Amino acid sequence: MTKTNAGRFFEDYRIGQVIDHAVPRTVGAGERALYHALYPARHALHSSDEFARACGLPQAPLDDLAAFHVIFGKTVPDVSLNAVANLGYAEGRWRAQVYAGDTLRSSSEVIGLKENSSRTSGVVYVRTRGTNQRGEIVMDYVRWVMVRKRDAEAAAPETVVPELKRALTVADLAIPAGLTFAKYDFAQAGEPHRLGDYAVGEVIDHVDGVTIEEAEHMMATRLWQNTAKVHFDATFREDGRRLIYGGHVISMARALSFNGLANAQMIVGLNGGAHANPCFSGDTVRAWSEVLDTAETSAPNVGAIRLRLVATKGAAGALKNAEGKYLPEVLLDLDYWALMPI
Repeated sequence: MTKTNAGRFFEDYRIGQVIDHAVPRTVGAGERALYHALYPARHALHSSDEFARACGLPQAPLDDLAAFHVIFGKTVPDVSLNAVANLGYAEGRWRAQVYAGDTLRSSSEVIGLKENSSRTSGVVYVRTRGTNQRGEIVMDYVRWVMVRKRDAEAAAPETVVPELKRALTVADLAIPAGLTFAKYDFAQAGEPHRLGDYAVGEVIDHVDGVTIEEAEHMMATRLWQNTAKVHFDATFREDGRRLIYGGHVISMARALSFNGLANAQMIVGLNGGAHANPCFSGDTVRAWSEVLDTAETSAPNVGAIRLRLVATKGAAGALKNAEGKYLPEVLLDLDYWALMPI
């Protein structure tokens, strides 16, 4: 009897199927240190316990995207081990902060299936929930991924494409209990800019660039226990290249956005996202942001800013061609909500 796991193929999924993912993981201060070693992450709320306490939190939480990576990584053996590519995200909400000592686990429900015209693969839509040791939902999100078929001649399941929100509203966002920016220290945060200093339509060039290295990507992907073959096995792709984990690009772009958005302290909503083109070792990643919306929240002096974050090998502001297709140098197009002092 075969005891190894070859991963699920497209024809193995069914609408309504719920998958509880192994293995629970307790996170500690080491995850934060490694995250900050891999990315130039400097947002004060995740860097300093004292800064976090001054903002009403018990201590600095784990970086929002580090929590996302841990929860995401749990899903890979069951959802995307045989993936061709991770395609996009929607309806992502960070519902509770993750602190050192918390134990995270994940489960996913299949909410959509669509076979590709080639019949060699199909798109699987899942809603993933990450919970802590108390059973509280830490975050949930929808993602869709292209998965290979085991047998191209296998019958395709009925096509179901879920209807997803184009964007979350401020009312959909979970503001951490006790959070206040009433005594926010702008000098310690690194920039003076408040929510009112940003205008809808404004484009911010984050200036800096980072060349992606194979070694750091391997470390990051192992850190998040992401086992997708496209990231590790050079024989899995016809071109013999290992694909850089899309989450690595997200975290790099978010960290680069500190220069110009240092006070966009916490990510609380993920409206949508697309990995527009593959990223490989040796690519130099730059980032720019566009302000899409701003709003007040119910928390003292806490506002919300909706941002388009673009990771690119090209120039700031360049995104799509005249036909509406992503330019080849664009790697990531991410739409998210963050919290910022008013």
